[in-house]
Amino acid sequence: MKDLNLRIARESDHNEIIASIKSWWGGRDLTYMVPRLFLTHFSNTSFVIEDGNKLIAFLIGFFSQNHNDTGYIHFAGVHYEYRGKGIGKSLYKKFYETCIKKNRSKIRSCTSPINKDSIEFHKNIGFEIVKGDSQIDGIQVFLDYNRENDPKVLFQKFITTENLI
Repeated sequence: MKDLNLRIARESDHNEIIASIKSWWGGRDLTYMVPRLFLTHFSNTSFVIEDGNKLIAFLIGFFSQNHNDTGYIHFAGVHYEYRGKGIGKSLYKKFYETCIKKNRSKIRSCTSPINKDSIEFHKNIGFEIVKGDSQIDGIQVFLDYNRENDPKVLFQKFITTENLI
């Protein structure tokens, strides 16, 4: 792991990110969640980590256009062989630092209630779950978040230079 490189994402990373989503999410096809436009228009707030020349993690983030204090983490993933080693935290910290430079102190994100690992990760790094309109397995959710029968767990975290991770 000595050759890890964290860098700003590029549009040319799209195919490799899509391929990773297909293999890292245990058969769930979530590739529709990361269209190329995210890397075309938000690459300066999106990051990848490589081990040598192999993609092992990525974060797709952007600044809210409607809430000038908010950064949003749209999608992030870490290769299953690298989980539990602080890789995800490194990506989030880099995004937080980018937000702080642009006076963004609120970070928001969401996940599916079936993604228990994501829920635990977010809670462990200081995100609060936003009160929803229902609960699934004791977790607050918004039942029809993007469309009917599409529950989501929403997170938020307020950051300062002292509490990045």
